[in-house]
Amino acid sequence: MIMPAPVKKVSVVIPVYNEQESLPELLRRTSVACQQLQCAYEIVLVDDGSSDHSAAMLTEAAVAAESHMIAILLNRNYGQHAALMAGFSYASGDLIVTLDADLQNPPEEIPRLVAKAEEGYDVVGSVRLQRQDSGFRRYASRMINHLIQRTTGKGMGDYGCMLRAYRRPVIDAMLHCHERSTFIPLLAHSFARHSTEILVPHAGRQFGQSKYSVMRLINLMYDLVTCLTTTPLRMLSVVGSIIALSGFALALLLVLLRLVFGAHWAADGVFMLFAVLFTFIGAQFVGMGLLGEYIGRIYNDVRARPRYFIQRVVSSETFLPAREDQK
Repeated sequence: MIMPAPVKKVSVVIPVYNEQESLPELLRRTSVACQQLQCAYEIVLVDDGSSDHSAAMLTEAAVAAESHMIAILLNRNYGQHAALMAGFSYASGDLIVTLDADLQNPPEEIPRLVAKAEEGYDVVGSVRLQRQDSGFRRYASRMINHLIQRTTGKGMGDYGCMLRAYRRPVIDAMLHCHERSTFIPLLAHSFARHSTEILVPHAGRQFGQSKYSVMRLINLMYDLVTCLTTTPLRMLSVVGSIIALSGFALALLLVLLRLVFGAHWAADGVFMLFAVLFTFIGAQFVGMGLLGEYIGRIYNDVRARPRYFIQRVVSSETFLPAREDQK
């Protein structure tokens, strides 16, 4: 493994959406953790269109004297990963650490991530120990991680934990990707030459509620399956071929049974025909749904609309306008 240059500056990027209760503790604990680093640091806070007082609190923290914080205010809610990309576009460190604002992943682990990255890794992920989420969330997370590993072959253990560290070349590569739907941990891992994970503790949510509803988890699963692989389309072809062959074999069997036992053996075959019909109709709807997902992504990418719109960037030095190439 080729040892990269030592880390000179760390940027901690945190997306925030309606987290006014946890913000004071988040800012305090993150600042204390960053002060333990042996290099310069900055904390980039991205307000993802919060409807509470989060934006005002971030602005106040950013304009404080000698503040290491930068507040990026988006004009509306675009989602966690779009907010992270907005933060990446303004982060100036050669190592970027991402962190959730709900304090379930402890900011105190930031120095460990930095130390591990300095061993020569492009991406350092984290695996949550003794997760404090509900049984449904844990099951959904395991299913999504297994799905990613089987469909993409990317061998990270926990893609759902946002406490991660990325080298600057990986961040620059992601910023040059223009697809609308982006799952950052998986996209970053596809650009990394050397990646690893560390074990981190996990805490229960003390403030507010999770922003990932059942529908958002379903949308995330579709994003994961379709954003970086065409495996579902290949699987669809295989499944379609199997169903077609099975249908042909079943048709031969029905003809044979009718000749041997007569038409009365299964109500003249009406129920069996309905079962076969419903099987084929269901397979067609699954196929059309998958094709629709890919066509929809092509449509969104062809329109080339920006992932987000930055309303204002606030720091202790100046009020910075949004970068022209990110509007």
